[in-house]
Amino acid sequence: METAEIVIIGGGIVGSSIAWHLTEAGVTDVVVLERETQQGKGSTGKSMGGVRAQFSTDVNIRMSLYSIPFYAEFDERLGNPAGYRPQGYLFLATKPAHLDYLKANQEKQIALGLKTARMVSGDEIASEYPLLRTDDVLGGAFCSTDGFVDPYSAMCGFSASACDRGVRVWKHAEVIAIHRDANGVCEIETTRGSIATRKAVNAAGAWAASVAKLCNLDLPVEPLRRMLLPTEPFADYPHRAPMTIDMSNGFHFRPESLGFLLAWADPQETRSFDTNFDPTFVEKVLTLAADRVPCFENLAINPKRGWAGLYEMTPDHHPILGEAPGVPGFYLANGFSGHGVMHAPATGKILSDLLLNGRTELIDAELLSLSRFAEDRMIHETAVL
Repeated sequence: METAEIVIIGGGIVGSSIAWHLTEAGVTDVVVLERETQQGKGSTGKSMGGVRAQFSTDVNIRMSLYSIPFYAEFDERLGNPAGYRPQGYLFLATKPAHLDYLKANQEKQIALGLKTARMVSGDEIASEYPLLRTDDVLGGAFCSTDGFVDPYSAMCGFSASACDRGVRVWKHAEVIAIHRDANGVCEIETTRGSIATRKAVNAAGAWAASVAKLCNLDLPVEPLRRMLLPTEPFADYPHRAPMTIDMSNGFHFRPESLGFLLAWADPQETRSFDTNFDPTFVEKVLTLAADRVPCFENLAINPKRGWAGLYEMTPDHHPILGEAPGVPGFYLANGFSGHGVMHAPATGKILSDLLLNGRTELIDAELLSLSRFAEDRMIHETAVL
């Protein structure tokens, strides 16, 4: 039987970041288990790739304040591209309550050290983006260091660099059992063989709850479909545009290649592992798009290019991080509720710290422990797209 100091279950961007951060701390006896034939076939490769610090809770803001500068330096530090483009996030407020919400969030963001966020007036938005319909826009919030990355490239960068330092990746290795003894986790059994270890990390994305079940652990993480629709090349709207969010309905879009990527969280979606693209989404999202950007009436669309991925939702839209209560050696990095790519660098640092030192200075890790649900101390993130 093979052995490893640490086994990571899940080879997507979160698991790959954890592996890389462990190597930064000098630990290279790490095995990453990927159940597919290649990494990134789960949520990572289907993500919209947005990164932002404009959140409503301290812990999410702190994770972004680590992650976004990390992505800005990614290419130089890891020798691989992450595709970070700081084109900003622009939230469009159409109600006084929206403005109050954005102002309150921004005060918190600035207090925690964000220097690139500011409120913008309706006139400023109309002047900067004349092709937006702004007759109902009262103002908004903009952060110039928010933007987008290429999730698959970033995952590959983390993984390749970690492997160069000695990390091993087992592909086509689905975990089928997690064995424990009196001291906790002792062996991970996979379809490719078994590994003896005292520390294992659940980084299985939307499938995290089924992995946790192998330890008789109930993990409140559920899959939720999110659909994305890329357009054909379109030059009539500026490609320097930020990720733009219409707070009246949640529609948002950003430049993608020579066209745009359109997104909207359909409130009719129910929790499931369905990753089929629903053709009816096309008309829904195009209607919202043309309403906010009238020239988008002329967008050319190939519905066959649309895709769906899975968010991994928790009840309070925050991740579950840290050692599982009652299961020594079993660590959790789950439930990012759509923010896994943007917070992957911070998650890698936090889990590496907890695995090796039992504590982290990046956040108050107890806030994100699994026990918060049983102890009724959830912290709700409301800035979810």
